[in-house]
Amino acid sequence: MALRACGLIIYRRLQAGSPSSKVGDNIEYLLLQTSYGTHHWTPPKGHVDPGEDDLQTALRETQEEAGLSSSHFTLIEGFKKELQYVVRNKPKTVVYWLAEMNDYNTEVKLSHEHQDFRWLKLEEACKCAEFKEMQAAFRDVHQFLCSKA
Repeated sequence: MALRACGLIIYRRLQAGSPSSKVGDNIEYLLLQTSYGTHHWTPPKGHVDPGEDDLQTALRETQEEAGLSSSHFTLIEGFKKELQYVVRNKPKTVVYWLAEMNDYNTEVKLSHEHQDFRWLKLEEACKCAEFKEMQAAFRDVHQFLCSKA
């Protein structure tokens, strides 16, 4: 049986007055570092619980893992990304929605599942993410956001 997880790719815009030379330079993405396994970096996400729909899972996992409730961010219409890859010889699907922080200074509060977090610009986020599917998702998000600017 395929594994299924859902989460949010969360971004914030640097505060007005920050130096940025081109569209997209003022965007930072939230990555959490797991406290287990290889300590990989990922946006908040988790497995779908019985009776939950995918978006409910994404919102719950973001609250649990990063301490961010839906009042802290705005879901961005028009972007949803589905990643498919293999984990321990089992197919896995992860569905991500896009969300923008309402307040640049909102505090991230990690759960026991994570040991660190970072707000990173696109290239740094891709380096930390390691997995090519996640890197491609970040690039797709960035292109989507820059096309709306």
